[in-house]
Amino acid sequence: MNLDAQTATIVALIGVVVGVIGVAIGTIALAKLSRLRHSYSLLQVAEGRETYIDVLARTLERFNEIQDEMLAQEYSINQLKSGLRDSLNHIAVVRYDALDNLSGRYSFSAAIVDDYGDGLIVTTIHGRSDTRSYLKEITAGKSDIDLSPEESEAISTALGRTKTMEKSA
Repeated sequence: MNLDAQTATIVALIGVVVGVIGVAIGTIALAKLSRLRHSYSLLQVAEGRETYIDVLARTLERFNEIQDEMLAQEYSINQLKSGLRDSLNHIAVVRYDALDNLSGRYSFSAAIVDDYGDGLIVTTIHGRSDTRSYLKEITAGKSDIDLSPEESEAISTALGRTKTMEKSA
C-alpha cells in the first residue's frame, strides 16, 4: 500500500496527537494513583502508630461510654427530684398570742409539708400554767380536723400561698 506524502503526514500527525493525549491521560492517572496511595498510607499502621480508623473507632467507643454515663446521671437526677417532691421540705412557723391575757407570742403553729401539700402541723398553745401541743395530719394542704386561722396561714406560707395575718393581744 502506497500513501502519498500528504496522507502520510496527516496519519503521522494523528498518531502524535493520540500519543500526546495518551501521555497526558497516563500522567493524570499516575497523579491520582499517587494521591490514592498517600491517602491509603494514612490509614495503614506505620511504626507503632495508630491508624486513622483505630482512632475513630476508639473515639466512637468513648462517646458511647460518655452517652451511657450521661443517661445514668439523668436517671439518678430524676430519682432525686422524685424523692425531693416526696420529702417534707416546706416548713413555715406562725407565732402568736393564743390567749388574751398573755403577750410575747409564745404560741406557734408549724406546718411541715411536701410538694403535694401532704404532711403535718404542730400547734403549741402557751398558757400561764401549762402548755398544750396538738398534731394534725395535712393532706393536699387541708385537714379533716378544723384548722385555726394561724394553722391555715402556716400551711399557706409553707406551700408558697402567702396570706398575711397578724393576731396580737
